[in-house]
Amino acid sequence: MKLWGGRFAEGPSEVFERFSGSLHFDKRLVEADVRGSQAFARALERVGILTAEERAQLVAAFDAILAESRTPAFYEGATDEDVHTLVIRKLKDRTPLADKIHTGRSRNEQVSLDTRLWLRGETERVQTLLAGLLESLVELAEKYPAAIITGYTHLRRAQAVLWPHYLLAYFEMFARDWERFDQARARINVLPLGSGALAGSGFPFDRHAIAADLGFDSITRNSMDVSADRDFLLDFLYAASVTMIHLSRLSEDWILYSSDEFGWIDLADGVTSGSSLMPQKKNPDSLELIRGKCGRVIGSLNSLLVTMKGLPLTYNRDMQEDKEPLFDAVDQTAASIEMATVVAQSVTLREAIPAKAAEEGWVVATDLAEALARAGVPFHSAHKLVGRLVLESVKAGKKPTDWTAAELTAFAPEFTAEMAALLRPAEGMKSREVPGGTGPLAVAAALKEARSRLASLRR
Repeated sequence: MKLWGGRFAEGPSEVFERFSGSLHFDKRLVEADVRGSQAFARALERVGILTAEERAQLVAAFDAILAESRTPAFYEGATDEDVHTLVIRKLKDRTPLADKIHTGRSRNEQVSLDTRLWLRGETERVQTLLAGLLESLVELAEKYPAAIITGYTHLRRAQAVLWPHYLLAYFEMFARDWERFDQARARINVLPLGSGALAGSGFPFDRHAIAADLGFDSITRNSMDVSADRDFLLDFLYAASVTMIHLSRLSEDWILYSSDEFGWIDLADGVTSGSSLMPQKKNPDSLELIRGKCGRVIGSLNSLLVTMKGLPLTYNRDMQEDKEPLFDAVDQTAASIEMATVVAQSVTLREAIPAKAAEEGWVVATDLAEALARAGVPFHSAHKLVGRLVLESVKAGKKPTDWTAAELTAFAPEFTAEMAALLRPAEGMKSREVPGGTGPLAVAAALKEARSRLASLRR
């Protein structure tokens, strides 16, 4: 059946039917379509199109459809154009009142409503998964509170930091992602129903009452905008893309850090795989897949951006192409967050290896230069002096801890014997107690604050 057809002397060609059909992917909107239609039935009662008995009959029929939709038989042999047509056909099988349910409602606003209802729930699911990932990062940080690792710039050893400080960097990224999804949800959670095809409904619906019925925060302001709008999907896809970028960066770090060349962390057997040829291999496939899926989600965002860029107002059938990229992005983002959480729960840090790397790599150079500056040496002069010390050490094959206090003061009179303590990374960190720094006290406070923020997100 079609929701249209009186204007046409002939039906669509079989090729066009196949080309334009969307039931194979938009059927996941069935529950949203039913819930939205039930709310619309109540709205039709309020404007006198339906009696209370008719509304009750329709709502009950929709409940039966929803129950049936959870069985495989619901879709067997279905050749409907889309999920909306399928639901109406099923409704016609149950009640002659089906022809009334579309009074004053356009499929344009119905599609927007269904997508918003569905995506609102998926956004909340993604936020819940993100909270789980944040929890796992905090737990992993608390497991090794005093572990020292090297921080990098340009993938070269830069300065020593605490392991919890490193993990809290990703905590901040994923916390911002949670906030972005919250902002996207606010734009999703706006009721479009009552907008008609583009000019507004010809019936005096109480749109605020419909919004309250369906749990929307507000109503849309312009009916033409509703028919043309997919910004709320772009907002979600942008939030998903940034989240996937962060997941990909975390994955890249841990792929490197679990490699034989670094050897900092171990990944559990449950998140790795072997080689079909090389018996010794233990590959970080879970992280590589997250890194790979990032491209799919970014592609979904780009796909919809390109689809929307040249469309005249208002609705165009091109906009049907929003669903598959959206559905795939939701699936891949949720699955990747879930996978990253399990990986984080599996990580074992080999504390001695990164600590040794920090001691051998002159990551203390900045600590020495700043100590000289605090002692009155102009910083550029201090920078140059420590650079000379590093160069001499590289030539002589000396690590920072190979220098004694006497040798340090003999190298340059600006150095004091007390500064020799800074040749160990743990000592230099103690000068970095500014909020957001890697000083032990600052990191302990940040961990405590992260716990509090996480509890707030969960609420």
